[in-house]
Amino acid sequence: MVLGVVLCAPVVNMARGSADGGMDNAIVVRAARTWLAGGSPYDDPHFLYLPSAVLAAVPEAVLPVEALRLVVPAVVTSLLVVGWAAALRVHGVPWRSRFAVVGLVGLAMGFAPFGHLVRLGNWTAVAAAALPLGLLAVVRGRWGAAGLVFGAAVALKPLLAPMALLFVFARRWRELGVMVGVPVVASGGAALVMPDPVGFFTRTLPFLARGEDRFVRLYEASPGAVLMRVGVPEGVAVGVGVVGASVGVGCAFLRWRRGGEDGGVGAEGARVGETGALVMLSAFLVSRPSYDHYLLVVVPVLVAGVLRVGGVARSPWFWVGMVPQVPGFTWPFLEVATRRAFRDALSLCVVGGGAAWWVVARRRVSPPQSLPVPSPGAAAPSAPPRPRARG
Repeated sequence: MVLGVVLCAPVVNMARGSADGGMDNAIVVRAARTWLAGGSPYDDPHFLYLPSAVLAAVPEAVLPVEALRLVVPAVVTSLLVVGWAAALRVHGVPWRSRFAVVGLVGLAMGFAPFGHLVRLGNWTAVAAAALPLGLLAVVRGRWGAAGLVFGAAVALKPLLAPMALLFVFARRWRELGVMVGVPVVASGGAALVMPDPVGFFTRTLPFLARGEDRFVRLYEASPGAVLMRVGVPEGVAVGVGVVGASVGVGCAFLRWRRGGEDGGVGAEGARVGETGALVMLSAFLVSRPSYDHYLLVVVPVLVAGVLRVGGVARSPWFWVGMVPQVPGFTWPFLEVATRRAFRDALSLCVVGGGAAWWVVARRRVSPPQSLPVPSPGAAAPSAPPRPRARG
């Protein structure tokens, strides 16, 4: 009952107060409507998606606005629930457990990006569901399925493109080809029916390379964007982000090489989940753009492993990084919405840096000691002599 209220209340509020299902979703829907009218979706510089996303948004483009107000927040919420359930299974936690319910309530009520994503209707929700689903497929040894999941997510929004590194770490070249091939085929086919087939390369990529426009830059949470706002030269600011991302990727590779460590229940899930989370956190440190709701892609995967000894979510730095994302927590001088990026950058850096440090510095968990098994034919150990009673 409580969980239903927590999840449904934001959906109803969005249906009552939103004009078209969320500002970010409206950008994609507007692009699809432009294409249906014969124009180029890339006439809007804020449309930052591949051509395949245009065709995926066509069903929304033909829906009435009244339906979008309810459908979009409901779909976003459902994707976040699916992502949490898959993250639990990555670590071997039953999705019907008490921890599953408490954790989902905590994310919905205590993690501000959850509400932001529902209100914006941003397609980051696809990545938030696809990352744990793909990682779950990896844990079960289904690398081909993981490639399909990640590739389909990239075709809708390129956010999970860095997950190609996981296939490189594991030397799964054929499955890497599957991940790359899905968005290439989908976007290539979609581009053929666009008035401007190369608009993504001639308009969107240069727009991203310039750091977008002044309005969007106010909400970017990457260290480079935030440092430039306080007067740090662009070269230095970008260099800081590149160094942080490089260190993070190195720590992700180290985590992959260390394997399942203790070999207990959920060990492989911890290895895969933490490696994937580190790869994505590293990408967010250097990517342009990088927003607060990107954290929702990796945080559930890490939180789901908190029950395991040695998990990243057991690091105190992980929870320190979560403090700026507590709804209603007022920060001095950062109350203005356009200054929220400073709080988001702090969360990103502390969570990413804390996860990397935890992976490198923590000791290996020792496997449980077991009694030696006697070889066949060996004499069984004799019982100790019983003491004689003194009469």
